[in-house]
Amino acid sequence: MSFLKRSFLIGLVAVAAVFAAACPERTSIADIQSNPSKFQDKTVAVAGVVKDSYGLNIPGTQVRGGIYKIDDGTGSIWIVTEDAVPGKGAEIGVEGRIGSGINWNGKNYGLGMYEKQRKFRRR
Repeated sequence: MSFLKRSFLIGLVAVAAVFAAACPERTSIADIQSNPSKFQDKTVAVAGVVKDSYGLNIPGTQVRGGIYKIDDGTGSIWIVTEDAVPGKGAEIGVEGRIGSGINWNGKNYGLGMYEKQRKFRRR
């Protein structure tokens, strides 16, 4: 194998390794809910079906955003977005940062995720 081909293959493997390391591994919602402190302020990826959504979008302005709940079969979690919310029944994958809201008497009442990126499943 020539030096040029070998260098190209080594470079290609190195680039693939960097991209693979940058993507968070999918986490089940049950894992997040069972140990929220482990995931607090960390970027995770979850996938599931949209069960409920509430949003605001005013055409012609930059005002949009909302909240939606996804369920992956192990549990459900609310996702906060600054983009348009997906419709009920959509199958999506979401990458974002886990955050907690109201903690009272040792119980967490507001576990959720701040969306960074979203992908829809192709049908």
